Amino acid sequence: MNKYLILFLTLFVVSCNSKDKRPLIGKTTYQQQLNASFKDATTSPLLPKDLKNFKGLDFFPVDSSFIVKATFTPIKNAPIFEMLTTTERAPLYKEFGVVNFTLQNKPLALTIYQSQDDLKDEKYKDYLFLPFTDNTSGSESYGAGRYMDIMLGDLIKHNTIILNFNNTYNPYCAYNAKYSCPLTPRKNHLDIEVKAGIKTFKKY
Repeated sequence: MNKYLILFLTLFVVSCNSKDKRPLIGKTTYQQQLNASFKDATTSPLLPKDLKNFKGLDFFPVDSSFIVKATFTPIKNAPIFEMLTTTERAPLYKEFGVVNFTLQNKPLALTIYQSQDDLKDEKYKDYLFLPFTDNTSGSESYGAGRYMDIMLGDLIKHNTIILNFNNTYNPYCAYNAKYSCPLTPRKNHLDIEVKAGIKTFKKY
């Protein structure tokens, strides 16, 4: 999961309380906060030349049909494995469970992963990682996939989760090659077009 994203959004909320109010770019609070974090030079993953001309991230139109209720099935005794990344880094993950849901009248499933590094960090131990690709990947959206953060407590409490594909984000390597990002496992490809959430980044 993207710890930097969580930190950026936290910093944004703090800064809003201490600075003068300026118009925020984005159709939703999520989009506005994400754009604000990317615009801030102290937190942005953008290259200097891209940050200089940054006007806001591109999103698909907000679509409520891409907010779905999913049932959760845990995976017990899953082995720990090295997840492939965009670099030689090999972080340790394990399959935590599967969410089943319906989109565009198709039954679909995605595997949720748990970072073993995050388990050692009190701040992030309750965060789970949900990467996916779909039929827009490599054209309208980033080819290596998009990410969604899932909270552990939500799953344990109800065995269901609301997946909001409007609130997806790109890995940082979509903006800057210095970052090392997990690649979406093949099993997490959705054979539909998810025209919701973040689009591919248009560099300046």
